[in-house]
Amino acid sequence: MKAHLWANFAPTLENSVSTNEQPDRSVHQYKPVHKPFHQPIRAFLIVVASLVFLQSLILTLARAEPPVPVAAGGPYDRVYNPANIPNGSDAAAGPNRWWQAYGGPTHNASYPAARNAPLWLVKGVTWGFSEARAWPLTQTHPFNTATLGERSAQPIQTQSIGNALGVSMADGVVYAESDDMFVYAINAKTGNLIWRTSPIANNLMGNPLIVGDKVFVSAGSVAFNFANVENFARNPDSAIRGDAINYNGVFALDRLTGSLLWYFPTRGETMTTPAYDAGLLFVATGAGNVHALRSENGSKVWTAHLGGIANMASPAAADGVLYVAMSVKPYLYALDEKTGKVLWCGEIPGAVNTGMGDVAPAVDDDVVAMDAVSDPRVEHGIKTVDTTIRGFDAKSGAVLWTAQMGRGLLPPAFKGGMPMIHDGVLYLGSPVNSIYQARSLHTGKLLWQWKAPDADPAGAGRSPGSYYDGTLYIATGPDVYAIDPKSGKMTGRKHVGGRFGLINPVIVGGTVYLANSWDRINALPLSEITPVH
Repeated sequence: MKAHLWANFAPTLENSVSTNEQPDRSVHQYKPVHKPFHQPIRAFLIVVASLVFLQSLILTLARAEPPVPVAAGGPYDRVYNPANIPNGSDAAAGPNRWWQAYGGPTHNASYPAARNAPLWLVKGVTWGFSEARAWPLTQTHPFNTATLGERSAQPIQTQSIGNALGVSMADGVVYAESDDMFVYAINAKTGNLIWRTSPIANNLMGNPLIVGDKVFVSAGSVAFNFANVENFARNPDSAIRGDAINYNGVFALDRLTGSLLWYFPTRGETMTTPAYDAGLLFVATGAGNVHALRSENGSKVWTAHLGGIANMASPAAADGVLYVAMSVKPYLYALDEKTGKVLWCGEIPGAVNTGMGDVAPAVDDDVVAMDAVSDPRVEHGIKTVDTTIRGFDAKSGAVLWTAQMGRGLLPPAFKGGMPMIHDGVLYLGSPVNSIYQARSLHTGKLLWQWKAPDADPAGAGRSPGSYYDGTLYIATGPDVYAIDPKSGKMTGRKHVGGRFGLINPVIVGGTVYLANSWDRINALPLSEITPVH
């Protein structure tokens, strides 16, 4: 789907909130025939017309927005500005779908401009968009630092009001989920809002998926209540994160307008980003479940109960296999996409805490890459951990290699680094010691190591990099870095402000799109990442 999705948009649609934006369906009217021998035909036509009308009514009701607790015209109601929809060649900018976390199973979110791309896409654009709870980028400290302390205040701001993951981009539109409880659709060229909606009162911590005429978002927070803690203490294997705390689940939205199409509720949190493949949506939850849903209507195809907790470990789909990681019972699973059958499971030795349930596996060239904090020790009265990386054979689950990234303090909140794969090389950071490494995907051999400068007290290195046109781009702390992918030397740096949590730079043509823990989205030309010598 390229420009035609936006080109077919009817400009007469309303400019405000609506509970049902489906067009009316007409029913053919038949002129009565009064000759007696035509009476059976007339009766037959009336029956047919009635059936057509009934079918139309059923379809209209089925496509109406499901009822959700949102006051019409209130602060959480949907805002819709169709005048900001891209058109012409602008509506064909970038990829035409966003089907998994970080853009796909390799987590490399970079897309070159097509030959006939508009000039703005090639050269890059500059804009800033303030979301509902935007914090000034000039503020070097997060909100409430004086009470919480810097080390805790940073992840709390990400988890409570900012963007936990990066943006998604398709067909000239940037989409973002925020922990301010809103989903945003923004014109990628101008930075102007197309629509904003808050389908439910919960944090939205993932990447919006864009497939066909729908946007899929997931809702779930980091919260445990006291009952969750008691259940965990009694039986960690059966604990459910987010149970009876909030409205968890997956929402399908109309891509053009942001109106709600369907909702699939879950008991445990759904902080993870779903994965899409072949008409199915795969969702991992804080109850240790994986659900396969029909993307068209949200109906369930199968559920696999794996146990454990999926925190930020978004599933990856590749070649008919779904790869899912869980914590508490720290395993990496490979499931058959059609049936949910477990094909194999693997582990990382000594994985602790939220460990494997925090990290989304990356998949490429028959290798699955995974990492987790591991091997806790108390050294000189200080608790330290390591970060262990493993490469698994994607088909059999056999361990190909294991490596360590070095010791440091146990990070607060999200504790792993999101892996990214490009051209046989695994790029990975660790907030334990704020380093990034490049390793051979197939052997684990260390190619280089780079330490993020000026790391904050919560640690740097959580976000995956993006490889584009011979350069590796990394967003961590308040800055974006350009790294030589062969040597690991820093070649450029751009100060943006705020803080980047699990944010990957989304690169489309000459622009990098960045979401921020300060509840902001920025577009910058790649040319502004200043060279360093």
